[in-house]
Amino acid sequence: MKKNLLLSIFSGLLLWVAWPPTPYTTFLLFAGLVPMLMAMENIIKADVKGKGKKIFNTTFLGFFIWNTLCIYWVYNSLKVVGPVVAVPITLIPYALGPLLMATACWLYYRARLITTRPIALAALVCFWIGYEYLHQSWDLNFPWMTLGNGFATSHKWIQWYEYTGVYGGTVWVWTINILLFLLYIGLREGQALQTRKKLIITFVLGLILPLSFSLYKYYNYKEQPNPSNIVVVQPNIDPYEKEGTIPVQEQIATLTHLSDSIGQQNTEFFIWPETAIPQEINEDRIYADNSYMQVRHFLSKYKNGNVLTGGETYKMYNKRATSTAAPMPDGAMFYDRFSTAINIENSSKVQFYHKSRLVPGAESLPFGNTLSFLKPVFEHLGGATGAYGMQTEPGVFYSQSGIGVTPVICYESIWGGWIAKSIKQGSQFIAVITNDGWWENTSGKDQHLDYAKLRAIETRRWVCRSANTGISAFINQRGDIVQQSKWWVRTALKQDINLNSDITFYVEYGDYLPKAASILAVLGIFLIGIKKGFKH
Repeated sequence: MKKNLLLSIFSGLLLWVAWPPTPYTTFLLFAGLVPMLMAMENIIKADVKGKGKKIFNTTFLGFFIWNTLCIYWVYNSLKVVGPVVAVPITLIPYALGPLLMATACWLYYRARLITTRPIALAALVCFWIGYEYLHQSWDLNFPWMTLGNGFATSHKWIQWYEYTGVYGGTVWVWTINILLFLLYIGLREGQALQTRKKLIITFVLGLILPLSFSLYKYYNYKEQPNPSNIVVVQPNIDPYEKEGTIPVQEQIATLTHLSDSIGQQNTEFFIWPETAIPQEINEDRIYADNSYMQVRHFLSKYKNGNVLTGGETYKMYNKRATSTAAPMPDGAMFYDRFSTAINIENSSKVQFYHKSRLVPGAESLPFGNTLSFLKPVFEHLGGATGAYGMQTEPGVFYSQSGIGVTPVICYESIWGGWIAKSIKQGSQFIAVITNDGWWENTSGKDQHLDYAKLRAIETRRWVCRSANTGISAFINQRGDIVQQSKWWVRTALKQDINLNSDITFYVEYGDYLPKAASILAVLGIFLIGIKKGFKH
């Protein structure tokens, strides 16, 4: 038992070292799961009781170590509620993913009871991808640790994400790990030489062919010239001082000054970060809002200019028009609050996009319909939890000149399929607006930047990233970071990007891989159940 726990811990440490933002260690992803597979095999072959429980507990330990070491920075964003109180709250994102991962491994063990090892290993890949897809789709979503994200620092290796999205990376990692595991087991079990040769050939081809195709694609990819001048602004305002400490007009003055410092007559978009306008704006009365008028005054010197900015907005209703609407104190009216991207241009047109992938707990009440009986409690507490409304479909902003841009607010940038839906509507580049200052100077901000490279490859669109305290950047269609700012500096960056209207295979068909794998996973669970696999 101790040996298996050590193997699990070793697996977790290998995966951590391989994970972004650590450079030059990505290759460890191809072996990081082998010790975990060995530990499971040892338990399956052992003459002990409660094998399923032992596999679950053993694998959970390694995955918990991997997750916690990679996303330790989550604690920084929660410690404002109290350094001690934040600890148990932080354990939820630290442990929830590993619980689902360990469940996939437990299902693999159950599959071994009713079928052969090769078929069960194929089922394991489906169970795993099914967990990943669930973890990006349900109300407790947190797809930060999807295995395919692990290639973010080695983006030259996965140019084929334009066909598969990040789930293709998950399949690749598991395939290579399983082949290495089978080679090791073959040596231990006296495997036939012919079988071993086939495994070696499959392993080499499985590693080399995707890598070769990607490198060929990377070095031969040419962007079609279609320039547009873009400015991203990094005001570097302490997130704890944004509301109440620094006057709103002063913050907007800082943003306009930075924009003016490098803006050109042909600049078409000035991109400001998430909640750059920190006061709440009534969307139906925005034209009378002082912040709006201050932005319009700034834009008067830029004929085709747009300001794409983050803000806090709300809408009023005379009834509970949405499931997230909260009553006013007098009970006569209802309102929805939004984390919003706003596009303001040199006309009377203003466009809104409401953040749709909300942070569970902080921005949304998980399973709100099921837990709707708790809404009066949260309303009594001032709507501190589950306070934000959202929209159900992605949006595209269109400028006066016809340029389409996908607005992406912070957490949303790790949803490739969601962004792909927006691209399909006619978007020609991606604007990520974020405020990573809550995490402080940790690897969280670097991981968040690296993941944006994956969106560039999947969609073949430039990513223009404005982060309040950093890291702001421009990423080209191959996933290269062309420019980036330093952390915690006040600055602005300017870049001529190439707009693109071509649709990639992934944009066209979206998350077909995890959907197919999830169907197979459900089928596998059904077969395990009807063959009484759960009773062993």
